[in-house]
Amino acid sequence: MTALARPTHGRMIGGVCAALARRFGTSATTMRVIFLVSCLLPGPQFLVYIALWLLLPSEDKARTAW
Repeated sequence: MTALARPTHGRMIGGVCAALARRFGTSATTMRVIFLVSCLLPGPQFLVYIALWLLLPSEDKARTAW
């Protein structure tokens, strides 16, 4: 598994779904569909997305930190 960081290429909005897809070995499209379907269920999915967007480092910043 790779480190959890938002990629600089292949992101749609914040890169959270692309980062999670890379981490778990799926495609970004699959992760985006899973996220959209989960938004139909009650819960704080959108708030979790915003929190991950703010907390996950960008791929550029993660490279310089190591």
